Amino acid sequence: MRLVVGLGNPGPDYLETRHNAGFWFCERLARELGVPFAREARFHGLIAKRRVGSADFFLLKPQTFMNRSGLSVQAVLHFYRIEPAEMLVVHDELDLPPGQLRLKFGGGLGGHNGLKDITSHLGTQDYWRLRIGIGHPGDRNQVIDYVLKPPRKEEAAEIDAALDRALAVWPLIINGDFNAAMQRINARPAAPKKEAS
Repeated sequence: MRLVVGLGNPGPDYLETRHNAGFWFCERLARELGVPFAREARFHGLIAKRRVGSADFFLLKPQTFMNRSGLSVQAVLHFYRIEPAEMLVVHDELDLPPGQLRLKFGGGLGGHNGLKDITSHLGTQDYWRLRIGIGHPGDRNQVIDYVLKPPRKEEAAEIDAALDRALAVWPLIINGDFNAAMQRINARPAAPKKEAS
């Protein structure tokens, strides 16, 4: 794993919105690793770098707005000669309830505009994705409004807990132990135990 891309929209208006779940993960990971983000005009984004073993590892938050994320991602991959299969894209997922996560390689794009643009720029769907559940409004016509609003308090707590679980699995991901990472991330969180009466 040489690049982690968190998807979101730049600017204070979008900071707390559901569509920025990918940014939230990258910001937390950067804090945990102690690496700062810096604006890089050539990459159309904010990037952080850390040495892991004999290679550099990067975190990227595209600043192009969601539906043009591929411009930023492609620039970084080309400049640092990173293969798409060495990249993890972290994004919000309507088809998972808040609190659930899925780690997978390749597959469909689920109508996500950020993934669509990245795939279009790279010409391949063969890269890792970490899907962060944000839930679905129930009506397809409400999706745009829904993703561009902050989660409700109880949803925010669930998403927060999911991000903590994803960060706990990070050592497996960076070391390429994806089978173990998937087993832990894709397991549904345990429901609280009921007291015996």
